[in-house]
Amino acid sequence: QVQLVESRGGLVQAGGSLRLSCAASGRFFRINAMGWYRQPPGKQRELVAAFTSGGGTNYADSVKGRFTISRDNAKNTVYLQMNSLKPEDTAVYYCNADILEAISLARRDYWGQGTQVTVSS
Repeated sequence: QVQLVESRGGLVQAGGSLRLSCAASGRFFRINAMGWYRQPPGKQRELVAAFTSGGGTNYADSVKGRFTISRDNAKNTVYLQMNSLKPEDTAVYYCNADILEAISLARRDYWGQGTQVTVSS
């Protein structure tokens, strides 16, 4: 069974910074893609930043220049460095991974439990 374990979010003042991490654990063959989504209050879940299966990165326009996604392949971990945070960044942040399972080699989508990030004005 694959698990995605996210670090705790928190409460930050506008203009501040926060770093999230997400580690994939369990038995799997390969991580195809991995990244972060968020769900603001009353809104749908949206992409924040992710590494694609081709090795590139995608960022939401709203976070470009402020957020940076990075990874440590040896630890199966991705990080989201969030700078210049704004109140509109307030959301539950979810880690997502597209993984090839170890035995079946089936491709499955996994989600973390979500972590709350609140930015006060």
